[in-house]
Amino acid sequence: MTDVTRNATATSERAGSQRTLASCAEPVGGCAGSLGEGGVLIADRQSDVRLDSQRYCALVRDVLDAEGVPPGSETAVTFVGSEEMAQLNKAHMGHVGPTDVLAFPIDLVAGAQESSAPDAGDVLVGDVVVCPAVAASNAAAGAGSRPGHDGSVTAEIDLLVVHGVLHLLGMDHTEPAAAAAMRARETEHLRKLWSRS
Repeated sequence: MTDVTRNATATSERAGSQRTLASCAEPVGGCAGSLGEGGVLIADRQSDVRLDSQRYCALVRDVLDAEGVPPGSETAVTFVGSEEMAQLNKAHMGHVGPTDVLAFPIDLVAGAQESSAPDAGDVLVGDVVVCPAVAASNAAAGAGSRPGHDGSVTAEIDLLVVHGVLHLLGMDHTEPAAAAAMRARETEHLRKLWSRS
């Protein structure tokens, strides 16, 4: 899969200050912050692929900052196994089998720029759920899909995390122009990440 077309976005309604699926995520290391402190929550509920939680925490923060998301915002990324992802894909998208990434936007479904005013306050950006097992099966096909994508599982998961966060910010790939804009933003964020690695 070179164009991440099997990704899905599911909208989640905000109910008070409750989180969606990833609200039960256990924060990892120094990555998590409480609401109002610009927290990125990372949870790893799978055992298929060994992950660097700090890498994904920093990546999410970099994308949010670059896209103009207010500093006091909260985002969660949860890594799950194939079975759990298949259940989520069925429940939220009506599709059978696991997918690589699902995004559940909360406050910024119209785009980050609309909430970047100084008086916008803290926001719950949303939750991204990634299935590393699906990423691993797609990684080789992803080689070269973005400049610097070397076909590794890490590169594919990097792409999926960025893709999911951009979905939280209102970007989509259903129309050609929107898909091109999203791909350009993905490429820019990944170029920055991979140039530091």
